[in-house]
Amino acid sequence: MSVEHREHAAVITHALAQHTLTELRSVETEQIAFRKGLVRLGRICGYEIIDTWLETEEVPVQTPLTETTGPEIQGLDDVVIVNVLRAATPFVEGLLKAFPAARQGVISASRDESAGMDEDGSFPISVEYVKLPEIRPEDTVIVADPMLATGSTLSAVLGHLLGGEADPEQLLVLSAVSAPTGLERIDEEFDEAELVTVAVDDHLNDEGFIVPGLGDAGDRAFRTE
Repeated sequence: MSVEHREHAAVITHALAQHTLTELRSVETEQIAFRKGLVRLGRICGYEIIDTWLETEEVPVQTPLTETTGPEIQGLDDVVIVNVLRAATPFVEGLLKAFPAARQGVISASRDESAGMDEDGSFPISVEYVKLPEIRPEDTVIVADPMLATGSTLSAVLGHLLGGEADPEQLLVLSAVSAPTGLERIDEEFDEAELVTVAVDDHLNDEGFIVPGLGDAGDRAFRTE
């Protein structure tokens, strides 16, 4: 199993995930390679989620020669993936390769960087669009956002997600890179969520960006500034 459980998060340590993240971090990685890297990383994370959080059951199977048994993954049809627009779009594309039958939701949430960080280290968040499928008690919900920095955006997203009657069997928050302060905030505010990341980075700078990080994932993936 390539998942290491730490104080505030489960870290995916799979060698290919770490290798892909190194490529994503590099300033030399241009838009097309960056998008493809996020897709690849999402797929790897999806497989690790299956291996770690979904159960298997032995079922009978008839081969061309005889009847035997084999493991079957349970719950693949009970997965909801929530795309935090826009940076998570290629990340989710990769997740869907692992969960092709997943129901999908989108939440458009962005922080107002022009306002700067508040004294408590948070940003004002604008949520402009929310479209979610029905979330059932048997579902595994994966909220995907490549960057977990201050936790402001994900706090707003989870507030919308859980604001009604949604009570899924499992709630995973998946990021590529995370800052310790953001992990601590989400862990404290939403103890029902399990945080999953590929790396826990060192700190946030004065502008609220993750260091060493990988820059602005949305701008790098969509070639905007």
